[in-house]
Amino acid sequence: MTKQDISEIKKLLTPKKCSITRICGCYVDGEKNKKTELKQAFLALPEEEMFKYFEILRKTLSGTPGKNLLTLDFPLASEEEGGTQEFLLRLRDSKLKDDALLEEFYDRIIANYEYVGNFLILAVHDVYDVPGRTTDGIEMEDASDEIYEYILVCICPVELSKPGLSYNAVENTFQNRVRDWVVSLPETGFLFPAFHDRGTDLHSTLFYSKDAEDLKDGFVDQLLGCPLPLSAGDQMETFHTLIEETLGEDCHMEIVKNIHDKLTEMAQEHKEEPEPLVLDKKEVKAILADSGVSNEKLEHFDRHYDDTAGETASLLASNVMNTRTFEVKTPDVIIKVSPDRTDLIETRNINGRECLVIQLDGNVEVNGITVRASCQEAAEED
Repeated sequence: MTKQDISEIKKLLTPKKCSITRICGCYVDGEKNKKTELKQAFLALPEEEMFKYFEILRKTLSGTPGKNLLTLDFPLASEEEGGTQEFLLRLRDSKLKDDALLEEFYDRIIANYEYVGNFLILAVHDVYDVPGRTTDGIEMEDASDEIYEYILVCICPVELSKPGLSYNAVENTFQNRVRDWVVSLPETGFLFPAFHDRGTDLHSTLFYSKDAEDLKDGFVDQLLGCPLPLSAGDQMETFHTLIEETLGEDCHMEIVKNIHDKLTEMAQEHKEEPEPLVLDKKEVKAILADSGVSNEKLEHFDRHYDDTAGETASLLASNVMNTRTFEVKTPDVIIKVSPDRTDLIETRNINGRECLVIQLDGNVEVNGITVRASCQEAAEED
């Protein structure tokens, strides 16, 4: 799902556009026992409660696509009878009114969700009458020809509030605050089916993880049955390892600068596109070739790629390199440069020592104090 797809569904989770038909939930203690359940029409909730649920549900659609919001595809086997996709489809089509299906759904989550402590499983059902749009993007509410029916599920930690003092307005005194169990914002969730190209995509789901580096592989495998991509951190580490192993002793700063510049250029050209910039093996190899990597080194690239990332793996450009800044790091010094001015940094051999040379261009500040470059002073003296 693109940012636009996610944003369109997220806008439904507001009082003005809400069409949620039903909300269900199951509160689970630290021993994985069901403590209580809720089932009711969403619009029958008190207004204050409704706003709290909106906050939780919207959080499940918040984040960065490709990092903590991942569109996962279902394998064909999962769509057969007894498969994970087939089960979720039956749950959606039941409109969360089949108690037996709900209990089985809760049981699957409880059995596979690894969490130390109490948590709340929340699920809502909604039917979105997708409005038509003109060629210039204006919505036409009376021109709908698409119905998107979905469920949104989130899993929220339930924790004791912090101890402290509170003010009792009746008695006009400060007292020890009573600690109670508070529902926190979700750690995990998913939207099924996915919303793609302003319509239903039964073959995929949008998965949310608060922690982009903890994607809960076992939970996703057992509940959704979808293969997970490498996490954002793993993609960056894989890309760095790939460059280091491909270049070997030829891994010099100039080539890394060229790779960074090439990725920055590609990101700029792609920034208006709704889909994130994805790099496959062929595209990564082309980037290295354009950055000055020799054909001799590229002969072994395919093997290095298959070993580090996987033959069919793809990488998000936004995950493998920070195109918003260029950073040079040593054990004692960190230098950050605007991505369009990497030309200010170069390496140079001075008196037999490899040195990093930074061209001083414009005003220079040291600890917030404007200073004058020594070369400028020497020029004025001459």
